[in-house]
Amino acid sequence: MRVTLKVDVDTYRGTLEGVPALLDLFERWDVRATFLFSLGPDHTGRAIRRIFRPGFLSKVQRTSVTEHYGYKTLLYGVLLPGPHIGRKAGRILREARERGHEVGVHCYDHVRWQDFVARRDHDWTRRELERAIDAFREAFGEDPRVHGAAGWQLNDQVPLLEAELGFRYASDTRGSHPFLPKSDGERPVCPQLPTTLPTLDELLGREGRTPDNLHQAVLAECRRPLPHGHLYTLHAELEGMKLLPVMERLLEAWKAEGATLGTLEALWETLEPDSLPVHPIVMGPLPGRAGLLALQG
Repeated sequence: MRVTLKVDVDTYRGTLEGVPALLDLFERWDVRATFLFSLGPDHTGRAIRRIFRPGFLSKVQRTSVTEHYGYKTLLYGVLLPGPHIGRKAGRILREARERGHEVGVHCYDHVRWQDFVARRDHDWTRRELERAIDAFREAFGEDPRVHGAAGWQLNDQVPLLEAELGFRYASDTRGSHPFLPKSDGERPVCPQLPTTLPTLDELLGREGRTPDNLHQAVLAECRRPLPHGHLYTLHAELEGMKLLPVMERLLEAWKAEGATLGTLEALWETLEPDSLPVHPIVMGPLPGRAGLLALQG
């Protein structure tokens, strides 16, 4: 069993509280993961626009958004100014790298990317990626090598721009195995390492699942064999905070089963990029998730 660990860090609070907790947890279990950071202003409060998206209200009720994110975070960008995560929490970002983890780009403005990228053009998309890259350079003093799109949202330009802007690989999609996005063949595209497992917020509150048994649902999916193992996306705001005990139970179970746990980079190094299969990226629904996501076609 091989499990690649990707940590999406969406908010300022998740950076301040969730990331340090996960760093300590991973150190206790001698595990390395890939941390993908939101690097610009935290405008989480503006996500209220999603209220009319199919499935949004039911997800909010199941996952208790206020409990996991806190009222202050839900006011950022609405009644409170959004703190610039890369500048105000740069020390924590760099600590993840110093403690042996891979670091990369999640986005510049999480809500802005997640809510608008699917309908925006080349110039808008390039501008958002360049803002994130500049903020990453400011925080880390080097160029990023990996990108993971916020909310698994993208448009046709993203894989092309990722390659053009220097990303080696990306994890923007949901699927079953690494692949090259289908394109016109005239310009290179960035390879995709898709998330293969359901996330805790997709499972919580469905089919009798509670924080006490969530890890069992993830483990059951892990036992489904895939050619390159599984990729699990966790969130600093969930597994790094209220659901930290669930993450520890998962690590304990994976270790007991002899699983190899590691980063996106470690997975990438096992692949032959020129031999990756080509698949289209399509937008579609997933159980427990509101709206449409980028899926391996």
